[in-house]
Amino acid sequence: VLNAGEFEAAQRVVRRIPVGDKVVEAILSLVRSGRPETTSLAEIGRHVAWGPGPRASQALMLASRARALLDGRLSPSVDDVLALAGPALRHRMALNFSARADGVTMESVIQLLCQPLG
Repeated sequence: VLNAGEFEAAQRVVRRIPVGDKVVEAILSLVRSGRPETTSLAEIGRHVAWGPGPRASQALMLASRARALLDGRLSPSVDDVLALAGPALRHRMALNFSARADGVTMESVIQLLCQPLG
């Protein structure tokens, strides 16, 4: 259990954790490929009404840092990004009517986005 001061200190530490270029590129690639207007994945263009915005990248960055720290590591990895893609993107994207009619789920779309990284 943390008091308010300890919690704020932990937040500051998380924000100072360095992130390698490979992880930054993975986050940006993942988020950009989820946008129907900028994706190279035809299935995303067919099924996604609107994709994740800049805050999705920020959320993935911060969550990846926190996950690494909680795991005792001083820097996040692409595995952290992949593990957190679902929780970070699920509510930041919307499927179109065609996708819902075809039985496409948000989880399957996120898995498709993660394949090139994993």
